[in-house]
Amino acid sequence: MIRHELFLDDFAFEAGGRLDRVKVVYHTSPVRRGRVIWICHALTANSDPEDWWPEMVGPGLFFDPERDFIVCVNMLASPYGSSCPASVNPVTCRPYYFDFPAVTVRDMVAAMAAVRRELEIERVDLLVGSSIGGFQAVEWAVTEPDLFERAAFIATSPRVSPYLSAGIETQRMALEADPSFREAASLSGGEAGLRCARAQALISYRSFIGYGLRQAEPDDDTLFATRAASYERYQGEKLVRRGFDAYSYYYLCNAVDSHNVGRGRGGVAAALGRIRATTVVASIDTDGIFPPQEIESWAPYIPGAVYKRLTSSFGHDGFLLETGQLEDLLCKF
Repeated sequence: MIRHELFLDDFAFEAGGRLDRVKVVYHTSPVRRGRVIWICHALTANSDPEDWWPEMVGPGLFFDPERDFIVCVNMLASPYGSSCPASVNPVTCRPYYFDFPAVTVRDMVAAMAAVRRELEIERVDLLVGSSIGGFQAVEWAVTEPDLFERAAFIATSPRVSPYLSAGIETQRMALEADPSFREAASLSGGEAGLRCARAQALISYRSFIGYGLRQAEPDDDTLFATRAASYERYQGEKLVRRGFDAYSYYYLCNAVDSHNVGRGRGGVAAALGRIRATTVVASIDTDGIFPPQEIESWAPYIPGAVYKRLTSSFGHDGFLLETGQLEDLLCKF
């Protein structure tokens, strides 16, 4: 996959505010050929799907950049290239921090649409997104319904649920409990809070069964359980080492709370009724964030949509781990 940059002038944000120049980073296949496959990434991923979805994207794999033209855009507010709170404010010559405009899912989609126009793509053969990537995919399929031939929405929703919003708030609280976060003296501000927020999030990404399979104590006579605890600390530290900053994480959490395809469109059902793509909607049986009963309730609002349920011991993260089922689902689709 090849990295590109696009600069957008006078970008207006849905919640108010505008920037004279916004940078959007995206990756594409090296050569324009085959079908157009557009992948929307999740919260802490990036625009190179070979990096975070290595079992699905790569030469010889289901999504093959040597066979098809694959596009993935780094969403606004992410620290992996596109404009975000860590970007330098040209007025102050320091990072924006909290002066960066609030970002919504619709802003992310507006940036993706700009990339699509830059690439002169008139038709997308498959739009696929999971989690907050699914938020973007659903929103875009509603916004430009005639653009997409097929769409796959996996482990996602057309509107943020109270349960997910509550979980997001606990992560913001973790960031705010770190005194260095509000000081905004450097991009390392809030790192302790970020480690905690990531650890909290990971619990919701996985499941009771999954932790039992992977993080159980190996010794029946263990006095204090430590394996799962050390795993949580490791995951928090890992995100910091990957270059994620607390400010971008905070803004992305806020963007999650902005998601509602029905806003200004007469409600969720009316908005989903606009989708024209041949659509498959998939849940994961152990997903605690987007449980099957929720996904099954809204999928019928999409004309002709097919609903499928995947099985996994690993909760929401099954969309990254259950490669065989995903390939089978998408291949039949």
